[in-house]
Amino acid sequence: MKKFFLTAVALFVMAVTAFAEGRAKYVFYFIGDGMGVNQVNGTETYLAAVEGYIGTVPLQFAQFPYTGFVTTFSATNGVTDSAASGTALATGNKTKNGVIGMLADQQTAVNSVAVWAKKAGAAVGVGTSVTVNHATPASFYAHRPDRNMYYEIGKDLITAGFDFYAGSDFANPENKDDAAATGSLYDQCAAAGYTIARGYKDFQKKLKKSDRIILFQQEKDNAGDHSSLAYAIDRTGSDMTLQDITRAGISALTKQNKDGFFLMIEGGKIDYACHANDAAAAFKETYDFDKAIRVAYEFYEQHPDETLIVVTADHETGGIVLGRGKYELHTDLLKYQKMSAERYSKHLEQLYKKYGKKLTWEQVEKDLKANWGFWDKFKLTDHQTDRLKKAYKNLTEGHDEGSENLYSTLNGISDAARRTMAEAAMVGWQSGGHSNGYVPVFAIGAGAEAFTGKMDNTFIAGKIADAAGWDKE
Repeated sequence: MKKFFLTAVALFVMAVTAFAEGRAKYVFYFIGDGMGVNQVNGTETYLAAVEGYIGTVPLQFAQFPYTGFVTTFSATNGVTDSAASGTALATGNKTKNGVIGMLADQQTAVNSVAVWAKKAGAAVGVGTSVTVNHATPASFYAHRPDRNMYYEIGKDLITAGFDFYAGSDFANPENKDDAAATGSLYDQCAAAGYTIARGYKDFQKKLKKSDRIILFQQEKDNAGDHSSLAYAIDRTGSDMTLQDITRAGISALTKQNKDGFFLMIEGGKIDYACHANDAAAAFKETYDFDKAIRVAYEFYEQHPDETLIVVTADHETGGIVLGRGKYELHTDLLKYQKMSAERYSKHLEQLYKKYGKKLTWEQVEKDLKANWGFWDKFKLTDHQTDRLKKAYKNLTEGHDEGSENLYSTLNGISDAARRTMAEAAMVGWQSGGHSNGYVPVFAIGAGAEAFTGKMDNTFIAGKIADAAGWDKE
C-alpha cells in the first residue's frame, strides 16, 4: 500500500512538473488583418519571383510546425467585418458585424484573452500599425455596440489598464460632447498614469521612468496621416515600424516583472492595401508583418519552453487570386512599383498642383515609367496605354474619374496604374471588401500543437488560455 502511495505521488509530481514546464509563460498573438491564404502564398511567390525563379521563399511564420485553417463568419453575416472577427479572436464569441467586445445583443460584455491574462497576473500589451482604438486592437479591451465609437473606445483603453499600448495614434481623441471628460484622451491617459512616447527613440528614453506606457508615431509623421503607420512600400527612414512596436512591447512587458506576458500585435495595413486592390503594397506589408514576427521568434529562441507564438488573421480582404486565366503569374513585375497606389495618388495631386492644365502627357508618361516601370521595364498593351491616357485626359479636363475604397481615394491615373499593374502581374481581385475565405493559423512553442486542422475563429483565444493556464472568465 505504501509503495502504491509513493508511486502515485511520484506520478503526480511528474505530471505537475511536466505541465509547469509546458506552460506558455510568454504569449505572442499576431493578427494579420485581411491576410488570407493567398496573401501569404502571394507574398512568398513574389519574393521568389524577385529572386528570379518560380516557387516560394517561405516567410518565417509560414514555417512554424503547427498549422490550420480558420473560418471567419460572424454571428449575423456570412462575411465578417473586423469588429466581429476581432471580438471572436479576442474573446471566443461570435457577434454582430460592427460590435466590439460584446455579444450580438449589443449589451452583454465579454472579456478577452488579454483580460484573462491580466487577471492571472501577466503583463499585457496591445499593438497595431493603425490607430490603437481601431476595431481589432479595441476587441481586446473595449466593450461597445459600434466600432465607430472611437472616443468611447479610447476611454475603455484607459479603464482596461493594460501595461502597454501602441499604434499610429488615437482616432478621434477629443469629444466635446462628453461632459464628464477632463480633456482629450491624451490628457485622460496622462491622468491615469500613462506615459505617451512619440516614436521608438522617445519610447526608449521614457521607458525606464514609466510604469505604463503608450507608443505613438512621431508628430511629424502624423502630419500627413495619423490613421496608420506608413506602408512598408512608402516608408522613409524616420517612420515607425511594426518591428519597433513589437520590440517596444517586449521591453515594456518584461520590465513589469510579472508572471509572464501577453502581447497582441496587429498588421493592420495588409487589410488597407487589399481594400485598395494594391498587390505590391499588400505583399510588402505581409512581408513586413513577418519581420515583426521574427522579433518575437528571436525571443522564442531564448525561451523556447515557455513561449507561444500564434499567427492568424481576422478575415481575407479583396478576394485575391494568383492567376488571371492564363497559366502564368508575373509577380516579379510588382518590384517596379515604387510606392503604394494611395501615395502615388497624392504624388500626382502635387504634380498637377504644380503644373495645372499645363501638365503634359509626356510628363505623366515619364513619371509612370519611373514609379511603375510601364513601357520601360515591361510592355503594356494598347488598351492599357489608352486607359492611362484617358485618365490623364480626364484629370486635365477637370472630370477626373478615380475610385474610392474603405480607407483611401485614388485619382484616375493612380487607379488606372493599379489596375494595369495587376493585369500585368496576373493578379486578380474579386472585390474591394472582405470575403469568406479561410484564413491560416500558424503556431510554435508551448501548447502550439493545439493549433492544427480546421477550426473556427472562436476557438483560438481559448486554446491560447489553455496553453498559458489562464482562467477564461
